[in-house]
Amino acid sequence: MERNRTRLTAPEISSLWTQYMFDTMSICFIKYAIEHIEDNDIIDIYKIALEYSEIHVKQIKEFFKGENFPFPQGFTEQDVDIHAPRLFQDPFYLNYMYIMTLQGITGYALSISTSIRDDLRKYYIDCNSEVMNLYEKIMDMLLTKGLFSRPPVISPPNSIDFVNHQNFMTGWFGKRRPLTAMEIGDITFNMKKMNVHVALKVGFSQVAQSKKVRQYINRGMDISNKHINVFHSIFQEEKLNSPMSWQSFVTNSTVSPFSDKLMMYQVQLSTQIAIAFYGTALSVTSRRDLALKYSALTAELALFAEDGANLMIEKGWLEEPPLASDRRALSKGKNSFNQ
Repeated sequence: MERNRTRLTAPEISSLWTQYMFDTMSICFIKYAIEHIEDNDIIDIYKIALEYSEIHVKQIKEFFKGENFPFPQGFTEQDVDIHAPRLFQDPFYLNYMYIMTLQGITGYALSISTSIRDDLRKYYIDCNSEVMNLYEKIMDMLLTKGLFSRPPVISPPNSIDFVNHQNFMTGWFGKRRPLTAMEIGDITFNMKKMNVHVALKVGFSQVAQSKKVRQYINRGMDISNKHINVFHSIFQEEKLNSPMSWQSFVTNSTVSPFSDKLMMYQVQLSTQIAIAFYGTALSVTSRRDLALKYSALTAELALFAEDGANLMIEKGWLEEPPLASDRRALSKGKNSFNQ
């Protein structure tokens, strides 16, 4: 075993840095949520998630220490006021954690696949087991409480068949074929995430302190609603049911529980994750009209994310991720990319 004999690679450092940022943000959000959630079952879910995130932050610090690598600043108690008025209602909190665990499962699987050192592989395998355990509890609770929107079902075919004509790919012209089960699954999943994103942005837009941040979040809310309408219209044409919205579970509070920096990070994170899942959906979509829709929606999100990054730079909130050594700068006697 090569335990701690070799330095962590760039992908390994990147995974740890990204998780540290996410977990420190999550700790702030979860602590605030626990102060306001009334349903004891949901509180138990959030307490488990808080314990996991706090353990992760400690473990990541140990990895960084072993590399003589500075900790990210991430998010601290300065970024949250747990005693601020309630911004979201219990059903939203449960669905929010459902989406977060789904993203965690995907993220940890990727981290495992890019980890070489045995101690880091074990760490991410443990993280994946934790988040899958949490996902099981949340799914059972959503079903028990009647808060889970089941995806559409399809009837079984009479026999196995093969595609024998290129009109299987038709989208804009000619008779469109019905959606495949895979296409239905991707649209459902992306619509569910967008529904959470909209509710989150509705709440954040009410409490953001900076006018620019508020305008940016409102723009993001309009984009998310537009994307939901695009997906809904596809399902409407196919006579398929769409997931439920969560906007009605936002209160009318205008007192911010979070720093604008934390809210911008959440909005940026949700945008980046949406881009990733749109890319996944695009890769398995066969209908031309769907492929073009995903391409256009992805381009819109990419531009939105770039503008968000520029706003965070302007405000001094965008923490620089780990970089390779700038050899050109070093050869000129400089030691920083920003010099």
